[in-house]
Amino acid sequence: MNATISTNSTGCVRDTSVTAVVLPCIYGVLFVLALALNSLAAWIFFTIPTNSTLRVYLKNMVVADLLVTVTLPVRVLEDAGVGSWRLRAFYCRYSSVLCYMSMNITILFLGLISLDRYLKIVRPFGQYALQKVRVARVLSAVVWVVMLSLALPNTILADKLPEQSAVKFKCTSMKNKLGLLWYEGSAYFVQVVFWGTLTLMVVCYTFISRAVYQSYKASRSSSEATSRRTKAKVFVVVAVFFICFAPFYFALVPYSLSQTRQNTANDCSSENAIFIIKETTLWLSTTNVCLDPLIYIFLCKTFRRQLMATLSRKPRIFTV
Repeated sequence: MNATISTNSTGCVRDTSVTAVVLPCIYGVLFVLALALNSLAAWIFFTIPTNSTLRVYLKNMVVADLLVTVTLPVRVLEDAGVGSWRLRAFYCRYSSVLCYMSMNITILFLGLISLDRYLKIVRPFGQYALQKVRVARVLSAVVWVVMLSLALPNTILADKLPEQSAVKFKCTSMKNKLGLLWYEGSAYFVQVVFWGTLTLMVVCYTFISRAVYQSYKASRSSSEATSRRTKAKVFVVVAVFFICFAPFYFALVPYSLSQTRQNTANDCSSENAIFIIKETTLWLSTTNVCLDPLIYIFLCKTFRRQLMATLSRKPRIFTV
């Protein structure tokens, strides 16, 4: 197993002696947990009707999480240095692209869920197109089409065969000139996705916080207190978003630039530091596949009831 990766022609060498041991272990644990949790979540969600916008978005999140999950075994083998250059090439061209695309799709659905909860809590008596199931399905389709359109060129334009003598190589070495430009541009685009979603969530949850606080001051009965606690559960979306995604997207731009711009030998230490930060925050981002089920449990009463019935081995039919 190689302990280092030659990063560019100037002789900058990346030390992976730690990441080659730690990352496979933690990604392996994550894969086992994610496969169990998301398989169960998918089975439950696709046995209950899609009669609300929230369920439309949550079901799409399950699909995105499953796509991230299936990429984890390749990541484990690749980080551990198992396999030939072909495994590394497969990871660079397909597996990593699918993982990043699915995580960005999850981010967009977290934004749509935030907007949906804002309309539900702050504007409960309004009639808006965004609260229609048909519109939610259209928006979901748009999200998938846009992100697929962004991801496919990163696969198609990675058509340069790497040196077969090197098991480890930079994924960007497989990209042609247009591929490097697209890769850099897509990195900026996903930053727009992240910051746009972040802005939307800040606005939505500012008003939601006000509504919850006003409900807290006005609560005089146990039923009102229960309603207030129910509203407060929506903040699990904010927690998942900031814990999982914020650190990675803060580190993404400098990492992308280090991959596409020529570096000098004097930049080796900073490039290696950026690499470690990127790998650490990327793992943190993938943990969303285990934390998203908390969103399903807290926000979807039917999912929660069906989960309890499944775990107690007493199948039940829930009314809408």
